[in-house]
Amino acid sequence: METIELLYLRHHKADCIAIQFGNIASLNNLVRKIKGIKWSNTENCWYLPLTETNYILLTNKLSGAANINNSHLKAFLEKRKRLSVVALSDQPKSTVKRKKPVSSTSPVWQLSDENILALDQFMQQLKLKAYSASTIATYRNEFIQLLKILKTKPVDELTADDLKRYMVFAMEKEGISENTAHSRLNALKFYFEQVLGREKFFWEIPRPKKAKQLPKVFSQDEVARLLNNIKNKKHKVMLMLAYSAGLRISEVVNLKTNAIDSKRMTIIVRSAKGKKDRLVGLSPVMLVMLREYAREYEPPKNGFLFEGLTKGTAYSIRSLQEIIKLAKAKAGITRPGGVHSLRHSFATHLIEKGTDVTMIQKLLGHNDLRTTMIYLHTSNKDLLKIISPLDDLDLT
Repeated sequence: METIELLYLRHHKADCIAIQFGNIASLNNLVRKIKGIKWSNTENCWYLPLTETNYILLTNKLSGAANINNSHLKAFLEKRKRLSVVALSDQPKSTVKRKKPVSSTSPVWQLSDENILALDQFMQQLKLKAYSASTIATYRNEFIQLLKILKTKPVDELTADDLKRYMVFAMEKEGISENTAHSRLNALKFYFEQVLGREKFFWEIPRPKKAKQLPKVFSQDEVARLLNNIKNKKHKVMLMLAYSAGLRISEVVNLKTNAIDSKRMTIIVRSAKGKKDRLVGLSPVMLVMLREYAREYEPPKNGFLFEGLTKGTAYSIRSLQEIIKLAKAKAGITRPGGVHSLRHSFATHLIEKGTDVTMIQKLLGHNDLRTTMIYLHTSNKDLLKIISPLDDLDLT
């Protein structure tokens, strides 16, 4: 009996099943009648999209007509299943119905078995330490950048000198920024110290000095113009909340309906950055808008205040970022900044109104007062009192 090979094929940017066999007319006639089958001139074979349904269809149709050799395809599927353990979605679990299989074009596909195991251990330890989803995603991506460079060299064999050379390469050849360099070092430090239990040798690796950039801030007039150019009530209320209480974008979309306390005029922000809860004030204007929003959208009492497209899931961060981008364009605001700039603007405008900086620290949920002090540099309260020497000149 003739043999038909079922192989993995990457074709037209999609994962496919290639069907290969000798020049046998009877088999060719049988295969060409299979539903959805296509011929590739470049690969010189029949193929179908790689799905479980298509695999079952092929085996049912071809069984009895030929021996089926699926070892190549099976090896591919086993590797993909193994890699799915260390794959991490960009979206929180609550917004993902089903995790997509790892693509063969993914960076993790090129890793050696030893380094795939290292990545798996790295991910497990991050989850055991209960790091946030965003931190896990950042650390994972930074760790993978090193693993891609190593190819077959095991990552656990690297020394402090190896890591120094790698960081120089990453900054000079790859051109990573100072902030990215800090994130990458943090990820590597976690692996060698927390996963492998090595001695703390990362003090030997100098960290690049971060650029001291001021937060991007909108004026109060710009905030008003931005909000006035949003007609959808749900979108408007979300951005108003970010500004009125200095919330992060993740805090806005993950806010629960029962976090709003209209009697005490407070909002409780649960499990914010650093897994901390904090209490912020509820603006009377904001309360009116929230009540109007609730009457129109009827959010669940114990669920997300702002649900996404799928009932019971949080609103998409990416969608909210796109909303403010469109609102800025309509308002004619060219100043850089997104949703997080509303939080920066909240703090800056409070300082300009004379609010004590330690109170702002509590409202923003900062551990270190120095983090909050940067908003002193974004305020123009004291600058307005300074008279430029240019104003004293007698110019004609």
